Order: sequence, then structure tokens, then C-alpha cells
Amino acid sequence: MEILSGRQNRILTLARENGKVDVDKLSTTFKVSPQTIRKDLNELCDRQLLQRIHGGAIVGSGIENVSYEARRLLAPGPKKAIGQTAAALIPDNSSLLINIGTTTEQVAQSLSDHRGLLVITNNINAIEIMKNFSGIELIIAGGQVRRSDGGIVGAAAVDFINQFKVDYAVIGVSAIDEDGSLLDYDFREVRVAQTIIKNARHVILVADRMKLERSAPIRIEHISKINTIVIDGGLSQKLEDICLANDVKIVRAKP
Repeated sequence: MEILSGRQNRILTLARENGKVDVDKLSTTFKVSPQTIRKDLNELCDRQLLQRIHGGAIVGSGIENVSYEARRLLAPGPKKAIGQTAAALIPDNSSLLINIGTTTEQVAQSLSDHRGLLVITNNINAIEIMKNFSGIELIIAGGQVRRSDGGIVGAAAVDFINQFKVDYAVIGVSAIDEDGSLLDYDFREVRVAQTIIKNARHVILVADRMKLERSAPIRIEHISKINTIVIDGGLSQKLEDICLANDVKIVRAKP
């Protein structure tokens, strides 16, 4: 295997620091053409060191997720808008399940003015965000703590969540396939997400457009099992048709 060039190594370092790299910015930084940068990115993606997205690349492959800290840096503006939009769909005096994810954490952040909420979550970061919100009663699921992102996963978490039947669920996923499959990387978290969907009367999927460009190996559920998707842009025509055929409401978040 050929050794990476100095520029490719620096691109890889930037991607690992920021979670994402952009073709135009790299072209300016390294004073080379966008075509040269695209070639570098394609070579790095061929080696599964990066994963291509529109206009650039992100850390991670189709079998391994981007690190939690890197995910926090990806699309912060759209995620905040999605969080605010999704939170506005949840009425006071209702019960809610929230799963792991940097976008679901933005929903948690936007619940600060809600009153009379009961929130059950397997997300330690969401608990940290909401612990001082006076209008929310919090319950944290028991189980194995995934140290990489503060998620509580495994059979014990599944059994715990199965005790509840809530009004709403807010879930995030790692990728959305063109056929409508909702995908993730960790089978333990998939089981928890499936249980959350099963035990909610109304399921809200929160996802930025980058999730449409990624892949992951484990199927959570089909998008037809979701009631509402909140996203920061448009879906493909095929996905829009699937949502329309299955009465899935599409809500577009605006910055």
C-alpha cells in the first residue's frame, strides 16, 4: 500500500480534529485546486480513513461511527435548529423518551421552558443538560454505560424502558438509507432505539442532512414506523414518496 502524502496526512489530522473537512476550505489552506483535494479525499476514502459527503468528507467509515467529540462539531447550526423545531412539537404535561445522539441533546437543550414533562432517557449527556430544568422530572435508564458517548445500552436498558408507554419519543440515528432504513453502528444501542420506538405513541426522528449521505451496518427500523421527521433540508424524491405513502410528516427546521 502506498504511503500517504504529507498533504493527505495533514488532511486526515484536520478531519480528526474537526470531524469534517471541506473541499473549498482545504483548497484554500493548501493552495491547490479543488480537483487535487477531491483526489486526495477519494484516496483517503478508498482506504476507509474518511467517508465522502457532499462537498467534503467526515471521519468514520460504513462500519465505525465518528467519535462523540467529532460528532458534536458536525453541523452545529442545523442541529440547534432541529432541536428547537422538534422541542416545539412536544406539548407541556406530556411524557417523553429521548435516546443517544448529539442532535437529540439539542432537543433536550431546547426543552428548558417546558413544564410538566416526564423525560426518560438512556443519554447521560441529556441528563446533564436537563438536570436543572425545573419543569422536567427526569428518569435515567439503568444498564451498561458506553464510555465513548455517555450512552446507556444493553439488555438492562431495554428491560428498563419496556416499563414505560410514553406520549412522545425523540430519536436520532446514524444514517438514513435511500430505501427508508434507519441505521446505526452499535447493536446494543439499536436494541434500545427499537424499544423506544415500540413504547411511544408518537415518534419524532431528528436528523441533519448529513445522515442521508452516510451509511451504517445495523438496521433499527424503517422510516414508515416514524410519525414525524425533523430535518434541516429536503429529502430525496424516493424518501419523500415513502414518507407520503406512510403518513410520515416532514418538518423542515430553519436556522
